[in-house]
Amino acid sequence: MSREQVSIKTRDGHCRAWVFRPPGQGPWPAAIIYMDAPAIRPALFDFGERLAGHGYFTLLPDLFYRDGPYEPMDPAKLFADEAARAAIFAKMGRCVSAEAVRTDTGAFLDFLSGQPDVKGSKVGVTGYCMGGRVSMIAAAEFPGRIAAAAGFHPGHLATDDPNSPHLLAPRIKAKVYVGGADQDAGFPPEQKDRLKQALDDAGVESTVEIYAGAKHGYTMPDLSVYDEPAAERHWRELVSLFDGVLK
Repeated sequence: MSREQVSIKTRDGHCRAWVFRPPGQGPWPAAIIYMDAPAIRPALFDFGERLAGHGYFTLLPDLFYRDGPYEPMDPAKLFADEAARAAIFAKMGRCVSAEAVRTDTGAFLDFLSGQPDVKGSKVGVTGYCMGGRVSMIAAAEFPGRIAAAAGFHPGHLATDDPNSPHLLAPRIKAKVYVGGADQDAGFPPEQKDRLKQALDDAGVESTVEIYAGAKHGYTMPDLSVYDEPAAERHWRELVSLFDGVLK
């Protein structure tokens, strides 16, 4: 696999991003990885390379670009420091609002449309932690382009907030997969049921599951909560979703 850093012009500036190409000759179907809160780091580069290895032209954008450059974060220190956690939540509020997701994803899709080694116009998206919410919003904002949408250990997808992502279900045309964690206060069983009901009522083909024994962040090998069986299950589900829709 090859990895290339690129700059994507958005409404609010220039977003640094990384492109991962499969081996061999394209074109290939495209996928976007929406990062988790610890942001761009080696673990996510590994995700990009692995997804590319399954035959996808993969884009990993830095959703925090609005705040300017930053050093790679150490997840262990990040979650052990209350001030650091507060700073991340503030950064999320500034950089990953629903409006930011809409405008940024539009720019990402335009970028993919201009790549000669991208096949077709349909795209798959997957997100982790906060990226799971981004994935659902993006699917609703671009139903003509996003054909598969996944979220893993996401949070707050079906709350009483008037901006809760589950309320966007009638706008989603993608096939959806959500894999929550049963030790995650941000996505308890009642939210899982509410999200699934909203998707069903909207006629969205979907699977919404909670992984038994898994904790929030279970896919990430650089977090103490990493759960290899659950993480490998996530890869099987993700690749199956994308292959079934995009290939």
